[in-house]
Amino acid sequence: MKPAVVFVHGLYMNGWDMTLLRRRVRDCGFDVYQFSYPSMRHTAEENADDLQAFISRLPQQEVHFVCHSLGGLVIRHLFHRYPQRPGRVITLGTPHHGSEVAHFLAGFRASRWLLGKSTVRALLGGAPEWITEHEIAGICGNKRLGVDVLLRVIKGPNDGTVAVADCQFEAFKQVIILPVSHMHMLFAQSVAAQCCAFLKTGQFSVCDAA
Repeated sequence: MKPAVVFVHGLYMNGWDMTLLRRRVRDCGFDVYQFSYPSMRHTAEENADDLQAFISRLPQQEVHFVCHSLGGLVIRHLFHRYPQRPGRVITLGTPHHGSEVAHFLAGFRASRWLLGKSTVRALLGGAPEWITEHEIAGICGNKRLGVDVLLRVIKGPNDGTVAVADCQFEAFKQVIILPVSHMHMLFAQSVAAQCCAFLKTGQFSVCDAA
C-alpha cells in the first residue's frame, strides 16, 4: 500500500485549489486525500479534531501532510492534541508567527468578520509549539503578489499575503524560499517537486535556507 498524503487547505478555500498539487504528488507515488473544513466558522482546534477523525479512517500506516497557509496551523494543533502515525509534514506559506494582514484586519470592526474564528490562537500568532519528533519543513514564497499589493502592511520580503519572516518556524528541519506568490505556490511545478522530494527522502532537492 502506498503512503498517504493528506492535503489541508487554507482560509476561505475548500480544497479545490490544491487539485493540481494533489495530482502531481499522486504521480510521485502516493495515495492522496483532501481534508476540507470550515475555515471561518470553526476554530483551528475544532478543525484539528475533525482532521483527526478524518485520518483515523485511513488504512495506511504512514501518513504525510501538505498544508497551505492556515492549514499548517491546523496541523500544529493536530499534532499538539493527538499522537500521529509515522509521516512528514510540509507547510506552504503558513504564517507560523502570525499574519500581519490578519493583525491589520482584526484591528477594524468592519473587517474583523473576514477572519472568522480562524483568528483565535491561529492567524494572530497563538498556535501551539511542535512537541513531536515528526519531521516538518516549510516552503515560503517571495513573489509579492496578493492582498498586500493593496494593503501594504507586510514588512520585508513576502508572498503577497505572508511575510517570509512569519513563514519561518523553529521546528523546521528545512525551509526553502521559492519565487512564488501565496496562491501561485499551489500551481507551481517547483513546489510540487520539492514536496515530492521531502516526503520521500526528508530532504528538499535544493536547500536555499533562509
